[in-house]
Amino acid sequence: MNSTDEQRLSAVMSERRHLINLAYRLLGSLTEAEDAVQETYARWYAMSREQQDAVETPAAWLTTVAGRICLDQLRSARSRRESYVGEWIPEPLPGPALGGDPADQVTLDESVSMAFLVVLESMTPAERVAFVLHDVFRYSFNEIAAIVGRTPAACRQLAYSARRRIDASGAPAAPSSREAGIVRDFKQAWEAKDIGALIGLLDTGAVAIGDGGGRAVTFPRSLEGAEAVARFWIEIAEHVGDLTTFHESTVNGCPGLVARQDGAVVSVYAFEFSGESIKHIWAVRNPEKLRSWSAS
Repeated sequence: MNSTDEQRLSAVMSERRHLINLAYRLLGSLTEAEDAVQETYARWYAMSREQQDAVETPAAWLTTVAGRICLDQLRSARSRRESYVGEWIPEPLPGPALGGDPADQVTLDESVSMAFLVVLESMTPAERVAFVLHDVFRYSFNEIAAIVGRTPAACRQLAYSARRRIDASGAPAAPSSREAGIVRDFKQAWEAKDIGALIGLLDTGAVAIGDGGGRAVTFPRSLEGAEAVARFWIEIAEHVGDLTTFHESTVNGCPGLVARQDGAVVSVYAFEFSGESIKHIWAVRNPEKLRSWSAS
């Protein structure tokens, strides 16, 4: 391999982290994102050398192909999630990994908070792709049109519609030390089985959602109201006893909790806040969604 080939290979492979970041935000699953990026590179290397040389900007080609693959996956995911056992919650991400390939690590910011990803799930596939590409990654509507297969004007409208969903839900903000303190207080009240303290930390309209995917026990439907959520969390504490330990952790870049049994992560809890209270709790117990936590 000559120096020109090495430079070209390096330029192509250096896009991997960008593609992982893009695909995760589009799909809400690190596993699916990695598969989409792998398929993108498979299509690149399936081309002849002449075809590759004809690509003026490989980075743009890779983004276009990855975006189309993700769009197709989002369309098929709708039917798959209709048959999913229980609620479907995006795959949670641990904090920056120690070691490992940096190209496989997702940049943690407000655009991967659980609250943000849940709103993205409410969008149509085309809205999600247009919004993420334009508002998060700053692609032009002309570039997005080539991915979505619509006119730039139509893509602009898709992004506008998606932005209204985000605004209606309350724009996610960067996590604060105050929120970390609320999670710490919640953990302490949970461990102490202090239902009064738990209720005091929860918004009156708090909602908790669990995702076991049919592979782990969790509550079968969403819990609504501070008292209902607090009582169920007391039941969890009484059920697990001393077998489970709870730890403060970064979940999708925000303060969260992790439950471990025999050193293995069995649950990840993500939170959304309203002022000084917890507004949403997302409890992910599906082991397929916790694989990235095994080394964290």
